[in-house]
Amino acid sequence: MKTEVSISERLKDLRVEKKLNLEELAELTGISKSALGSYELDTPREMNHKNLIALADFYEVSVDYLLGRTENRSLPNAPLSELRLSDATVELLKSGSINNRLLCELVTHEKFAELLADVEIYVDGLAASRFHDLKQSLAADRARLLEEHPEAVTDRAFRIFDAGMIEEDDFFCHITHKAWDAILHDIRKAHEKDFESAPVTTPADEIFMEIRRIVQSPVHNTIDTFVEAFCKGFQIKSKNLPPNEKAALIKIFKRSPVIKNSGISFRRRK
Repeated sequence: MKTEVSISERLKDLRVEKKLNLEELAELTGISKSALGSYELDTPREMNHKNLIALADFYEVSVDYLLGRTENRSLPNAPLSELRLSDATVELLKSGSINNRLLCELVTHEKFAELLADVEIYVDGLAASRFHDLKQSLAADRARLLEEHPEAVTDRAFRIFDAGMIEEDDFFCHITHKAWDAILHDIRKAHEKDFESAPVTTPADEIFMEIRRIVQSPVHNTIDTFVEAFCKGFQIKSKNLPPNEKAALIKIFKRSPVIKNSGISFRRRK
């Protein structure tokens, strides 16, 4: 996940957020579709002042937000005193050593307040006395039962006492871990299509899946179909292959028992 967002990414994000295509956006803003499309390219075309203002007004955001100069859509810069941040926190946020965009997504997630409340309870020891009382009660009952029935040490009912002896640290680690899992899963899901995110499948996976599809569904498939799929996966134009190279490929594939047993026809297209 990038630490900063470009103007082209911001424009595309805002358009997708409003569920508009370029044609619809052009009608609503009066800006041509070609211009809007060029603004969303990896190397966007320079935007004139009029269109910049028009898009900022349409999306109801500040020009600085549109240009990626701030993460605040419309709020003015708040005084640090209102944010109640320590000097160390401000220095960390200004240093660029952490991903502030990711931090913003973490703290604005719907479960973050719940996570922070559980952390505060643990840090302040607000539930420590309850855990202590529960453990003391369970320990006393366990000792009494063991004194009366020493043979019950492996009994199911006796083991319930051990299961109930939960440590405060273990309990809060489990609770906070669940919240973190939910937060991180949602943020990862939201960014899975980002350019810099690792793809779910690799090019090698896609080649393998396409070849497997041809092998498993040989109806109307010929060896030429197989060769085309193989070349496409490696970004080779099969039509530009010299006849001798294509014949060499087919000769190699014919040696494969997988292809021989697949039912793929070795008859050439007419």
